[in-house]
Amino acid sequence: MFDFLDSDWFIISLEIVFLLFIAYDAKKYFETKKKEYITNIVLTLGFFIWALIPFYNSYMTWSEDKKQELISECKKENNETLCQCLDEKIFKEYSFEDFKSLDKNSSDFNEFIKETKEECLDDSWF
Repeated sequence: MFDFLDSDWFIISLEIVFLLFIAYDAKKYFETKKKEYITNIVLTLGFFIWALIPFYNSYMTWSEDKKQELISECKKENNETLCQCLDEKIFKEYSFEDFKSLDKNSSDFNEFIKETKEECLDDSWF
């Protein structure tokens, strides 16, 4: 039901909202010099970083050559859209170091792959 919370557009728009809150509170602080705006800025920065870390980990820890290596493994299955969807889910779920050290035969990973394939093949709007 709340799958949109993991989407990139939601995280990016949340980051933009946080930046707007920070700018507004900074403006209000310089106008009034009230300390409550400092508290708002600190809390908003905390939430900004909290939302940014998973987004950063999902894209910045995977270099292009590491992504291509994973993509080339998947292309053997001949279903390009499934491969692309599966790769994106892996990039979002695991950092490269975690994925490299992960036991690919573990039940948790196999369950993740099974659920991800079902999500990728599901054409429903919800």
